[in-house]
Amino acid sequence: MPASWLDDIRWDEKGLVPAIAQDAASGKILMFAWMNREALALTLEKGQAVYWSRSRQKLWPKGEESGHVQKVTEIRLDCDNDVILLKIEQVGGIACHTGRESCFYQRLDGDQWSSVEDVIKDPKEIYKSHE
Repeated sequence: MPASWLDDIRWDEKGLVPAIAQDAASGKILMFAWMNREALALTLEKGQAVYWSRSRQKLWPKGEESGHVQKVTEIRLDCDNDVILLKIEQVGGIACHTGRESCFYQRLDGDQWSSVEDVIKDPKEIYKSHE
């Protein structure tokens, strides 16, 4: 059942829109992912982030394996109507599959990337099937 608010979004040719997850309290950018109409509608309905996995071609409820769900406090749309911003509360404090708070943990120092965030929890402990 189409919702007019979903029709206001400028979806790309694959029916996707970029989505940025931002910590609602600190303002820190935690991750980037993609959403389709169903993912965004489910996010609103459940109050938890649901993304579209391009690699698996299926809905990806954030935290389904790790338990690190994202409770959505606010959904925003940018001025061009083509980027979603989710203000979230990150359960467990880990948004990245590497066990870090943020997926944006690498900084360009001169001509090399340096890790500037520590691993909070080993991914092998988070993902039981991780090898």
